[in-house]
Amino acid sequence: MKIPLRCERYLGIIKLENPDLITVMLGTNDILSGVSAEQTSERMNDFISHIQNEGKRILLIAPPHLQFGEWVQNEDYLNESCELADLYREVANNTGCMFADAGEWDIELAFDGVHFSEEGHRRFARKLNELL
Repeated sequence: MKIPLRCERYLGIIKLENPDLITVMLGTNDILSGVSAEQTSERMNDFISHIQNEGKRILLIAPPHLQFGEWVQNEDYLNESCELADLYREVANNTGCMFADAGEWDIELAFDGVHFSEEGHRRFARKLNELL
């Protein structure tokens, strides 16, 4: 089976760094590119399946929901980002990964509606530390 280029890069890092745990929080850029939450979760399932072959524990984190801001003007993006957590939960269940929903962590986003504010970064770090 051919490994997609997007997976090869991460597989190389995993082999080089040999982490005890791999945390994955991807998908926001997919949604902002017009990819549906369902398609994004299918991509995540494929990605997880490839990196799982390295025998490492994986924590899949659903990103916080997008908010209206400079980068988010389309309500469809908001709706798709809200669907992502449930779909990622299914991916985690199907692949045997651990799961966390950062959408439940009350992460403050910056003016763009996508990236964490300074306080959002602190809160994310605290919540992740508590989880780990």
